[in-house]
Amino acid sequence: MKWMIAADLHGSAYYCQELLQAFQREGAARLILLGDLLYHGPRNDLPRDYAPKQVIALLNPLADHLLCVRGNCDSEVDQMVLEFPILADYGVLLLEDRLAYLTHGHVWNLDHLPPLRPGDLLLCGHTHVPAWAPFGENNWCLNPGSLSLPKQDSPHSYLTLEAGQAVWKDLDGTPFHTLTL
Repeated sequence: MKWMIAADLHGSAYYCQELLQAFQREGAARLILLGDLLYHGPRNDLPRDYAPKQVIALLNPLADHLLCVRGNCDSEVDQMVLEFPILADYGVLLLEDRLAYLTHGHVWNLDHLPPLRPGDLLLCGHTHVPAWAPFGENNWCLNPGSLSLPKQDSPHSYLTLEAGQAVWKDLDGTPFHTLTL
């Protein structure tokens, strides 16, 4: 199964539309959003076309394709307008013989690991920088970067997971890093 993973949309209608075009182009079965969907946060500038109500209207029709976790900018008020759950601090996926632990990254991260076994993956956003960091015994921390507010000169990006391979892409679908897991 092909999974598409993205994070840190921060209420940008422009980048939400770009994300949904990429999701359609990728043909992924599900879209995982690693938090910070609607609100830009007090430390961030407003992203391009900041319009949370438009983001709501774009995401709600895809409720049955989405798997989301709560980011540090997501709240109960956001959940009231979204037709899919976003308030879980983490989620888990079984990917063949390994577990993928999904979280935003502000609580669970490389400095504060959740309970993982050798070979498991930690998928998180929060930093707004794409990353692929090995740790532990054949574990990887994978960060798709940010859709709307990338930092450290990184691209607006997402990643795909399929058949033991993670691929980081910019929003036009151009790969910039591939990792065999």
